[in-house]
Amino acid sequence: MLVLTRKKGQKLIINDNIEITVLETRGDSVKIGINAPREVSVFREEIYEEIKKANEQAQREVIIADLDQVLAMQNVKKDVSNDYMKKIQSFTNKLKSNDKE
Repeated sequence: MLVLTRKKGQKLIINDNIEITVLETRGDSVKIGINAPREVSVFREEIYEEIKKANEQAQREVIIADLDQVLAMQNVKKDVSNDYMKKIQSFTNKLKSNDKE
């Protein structure tokens, strides 16, 4: 971690396109200003952690929904297969009974 000391009005530059300015210091608080391109996301840590939690939860819900969908598709296939097998057995039984006659 890079540790720097800055005074009010002094800046830090990151990657030629992000500018951090010390606006005010009061007690143990520091007010900073950040200029960054729109495509650069800047969050307070506590907000960022909430976003991460929400994204992880959403991802879990999608995975569960996908699994439910796959399982439902497998059940449909089983139902179709069972129905098909019953029809084949019925047809085979009819053929057998016709052969006996």
